[in-house]
Amino acid sequence: MNRKRLLAAVLAALPLLALGFLALAWVDLQRHARTPAGEAAVEEPFVVGPGEPLSTLARRLEERGLIRSALRFRLLARLEGVDRRLQAGEYALSAALSPREILSRFERGLVRLHRLTVPEGFTLAQVAALVEKAGFVPAAEFEARAREPGFVRALGVPADTLEGYLFPETYFFPRSAGAEAILHAMVDRFRAAFPPEWDERAATLGMSRHEVVTLASIIEKETGDPAERPLISSVFHNRLKRGMRLETDPTVIYGIRDFDGNLTRRHLETPTPYNTYLIRGLPPGPIANPGKASLQAALFPAESPYLYFVSRKDGTHHFSRTYDEHLRAVRFYQLGEGKAPEASKF
Repeated sequence: MNRKRLLAAVLAALPLLALGFLALAWVDLQRHARTPAGEAAVEEPFVVGPGEPLSTLARRLEERGLIRSALRFRLLARLEGVDRRLQAGEYALSAALSPREILSRFERGLVRLHRLTVPEGFTLAQVAALVEKAGFVPAAEFEARAREPGFVRALGVPADTLEGYLFPETYFFPRSAGAEAILHAMVDRFRAAFPPEWDERAATLGMSRHEVVTLASIIEKETGDPAERPLISSVFHNRLKRGMRLETDPTVIYGIRDFDGNLTRRHLETPTPYNTYLIRGLPPGPIANPGKASLQAALFPAESPYLYFVSRKDGTHHFSRTYDEHLRAVRFYQLGEGKAPEASKF
């Protein structure tokens, strides 16, 4: 009888014991959830693979010293219902983050972002090389996509390539960003920098947006001193109005395959769609990716009588009204002959 009573008492106590055990386990799990594995706050990259099992993920976190217990991490993820919502990607994690904070980053997809800075005046090929160097996409793949007419038109760009529309800016992308995502972001940034009133201004000038971008790219490549952009723009506008050839070296260089850095007379006499010593008007498209200041200069040139300019070899230019004035400036600044020409005024 005593044994029966003892057994009954034990059986009656089991649920209470089980509840007590579960309560202790719950408390332990919550303590684990908010307790970092260490104090080191230096973040390091951690990649979650597409479709990676939670068990593998938790084990790798424990091996890296980012959590204390893989088992508790798995239990926490399942109990909080996030085990099926963890997003793949590269994350920046440290041992100073609690397991719950790590789970939150995985669930929200707060992936690590990498800087990509595109300088003003870089060509499409140079931007592609930057993208590859930053570890995103091979240059050949990036450039091929940017030169695919169907993709270009789908982005609303009226051209066969995205040359000129990859806006110079500092961007931040996850490591997983592909060519399309990066190109989309750059073209979107271009649109944001080109307000609707600029299209109205272009129409007033009798130019399309594509022609404005083309002219801006030439201004970008010709400008050493930013303050000269409106003046350089005025020279090109004045020449276009008079039906004169633009005769600008950067366009010739752009049209030369595998240019070696030495521009010769033979190059100037070689016909290409971009040789503005031979063609009249603008070349068929941009020769680089201009920044906002050059776009603005293309639309709002200074009012000047200048038709020529030549480099002073210090980043600035000497501007001239007539060809004779220009020749004197060329002899002095480029050949070291004669006396310094007077600065032209208007």
